[in-house]
Amino acid sequence: MTQNLKAKSQLARSNLAHAKALWPAQCSKPMLKVLRELTTTFGFSVASGELRIIDGHWYVTHSGLLRLANRRLCNSIRVEPVLQFSDPTAGRWVFKSTVHKSRHSRGFVGFGEADPSNVSPLVRGAEMRVAETRAVNRALRKAYGIGLCSVEELGWVSVPPQPPSSSSNSNGSHSFHGSNGSHAGNGSNGSNGGPSRLRDKLCLLIRQYNLDPTLVKEYAAHFCGTETIKDASRDLVESFIAHLSSSAKEDLDGLICKLNSFARPAEEVKQ
Repeated sequence: MTQNLKAKSQLARSNLAHAKALWPAQCSKPMLKVLRELTTTFGFSVASGELRIIDGHWYVTHSGLLRLANRRLCNSIRVEPVLQFSDPTAGRWVFKSTVHKSRHSRGFVGFGEADPSNVSPLVRGAEMRVAETRAVNRALRKAYGIGLCSVEELGWVSVPPQPPSSSSNSNGSHSFHGSNGSHAGNGSNGSNGGPSRLRDKLCLLIRQYNLDPTLVKEYAAHFCGTETIKDASRDLVESFIAHLSSSAKEDLDGLICKLNSFARPAEEVKQ
């Protein structure tokens, strides 16, 4: 019992420190009080990307919910498409998820829906996976009594289009999605924190600290709780970039060791 309390106390201190480093302007006393409660009740970790502040509110992530289910020894998570409400040709998917906390517990059901109008442009074409994730998140939140909305359940708020630039390219920045430094090539300057700007920030960190781009991508996907970084929401990518920057400044050797843990065998990496 004493060991458990000590671990919770250490996690609480870590969460407070990371939250203040990632979102200094939004860490008011009420927000930090809520963070302490979330830490004590659910054991969520800010450093692992399980919690996120968006517009002054706490949100839990898919990875945070899955790890909680693992810690609580969740018996099963069943997911199935609801075909009568889905339209694959239009990219609209509805999924139903049922969580059984134990072998004989009643199921907690959640539904998730996604279509091109309510997902980030970063994951267009992956609406099926987004709907499945949202369904799982909702069912897990019901099962474990989590009042927070999850990041992945948030709909995409579109930004009014900007006037087209006269030049076809903005600044020749390198794309994070290609290890050969290929150009983003979409004509967007990312002035409002869009994909191009996020890639620029990430590439700058990689160059500044001489990090391995492939390992950074693997770490990013793990941090965001997605299959690849391209599947992560913009907010999660922003959170990862802030975390990477903070880790590189505070303990570069520790960060490099962490990245090396994501290394694959040479034949697996080679295409």
